[in-house]
Amino acid sequence: MSQSMTIGCTCGHTRLRVQGAPILVSECLCDSCRAAAARLAKLPGGSDILTAHGATPSAEYRKDRVEIVAGAESLREFRLKPDAGSRRIVATCCNTPIFLEMKGAHWLSLYLHLWPEDTRPNPELRTMTGDLPDASALPADIPNLKTHTVSFYLKLLGAWVAMGFRNPTITTAGTIDA
Repeated sequence: MSQSMTIGCTCGHTRLRVQGAPILVSECLCDSCRAAAARLAKLPGGSDILTAHGATPSAEYRKDRVEIVAGAESLREFRLKPDAGSRRIVATCCNTPIFLEMKGAHWLSLYLHLWPEDTRPNPELRTMTGDLPDASALPADIPNLKTHTVSFYLKLLGAWVAMGFRNPTITTAGTIDA
């Protein structure tokens, strides 16, 4: 496995250590990711995590390759609706969005703004462009996919197999409203 890197929130209080390479690096344009990012950006001192074309960039990491090394007490979950199948985790020390976790998932989508710019992973693709009213304005620098592809799911399945079908639990110190 390759080296580890420490990444963290805007103020530096909350830090995570990631081990090795991500499963995938993507930009999501689904309605849910865009709505959540817009709401989280309105928190006091909140970070705007959307790209210039409105995508949420993230690196998908196996949960067993992410360790919270500082600031766990400031992590809170945010859900668009109480019964939402996904939760966004925010470091409330500075209201920095940290990651997205899907219900039952063995991976975390860590937001790319957590990395220093010179070490930030480069997105390999954009997904869920079918949620946009008009995707024609997106740059053609990486593939712009209408939905998640079989290849996307195969990468996630391969990571789960490598983890021995485990799914570590990530706990937070409560919830926030945004």
